[in-house]
Amino acid sequence: MKLVRSFAFACNGLKICFASETNFKIHVLLAIVAATLGIGLSISAGEWLAILCCIVLVMAMEMMNSAVEKLCDVAHKEFHPGIKVVKDIAAGAVFISAVFSFITAMVVFIPKIIMYLK
Repeated sequence: MKLVRSFAFACNGLKICFASETNFKIHVLLAIVAATLGIGLSISAGEWLAILCCIVLVMAMEMMNSAVEKLCDVAHKEFHPGIKVVKDIAAGAVFISAVFSFITAMVVFIPKIIMYLK
């Protein structure tokens, strides 16, 4: 029963994030674009693994960033320079994962697109 409740809490977290976080919705849309490109360009199993790892990394980082921001907002309602630093660091983690994912996508997809266009 505990396991079922844990899954329910996790699903609720996904639902909350999707419903309330614009950036999460953007990441979901980009994940759909990447998956569609992967299918359309017949990427290899290794390339799928790289793309899926990037998708999971960015979405998980976005969820952690959202959780940190919400916790900070509860802990300190007014502006606080220390809270700003924490939020900026969490946002930076999302940014690093997104840049890495973009580079990975370019390495995987650009050669396939070039071959497709020839």
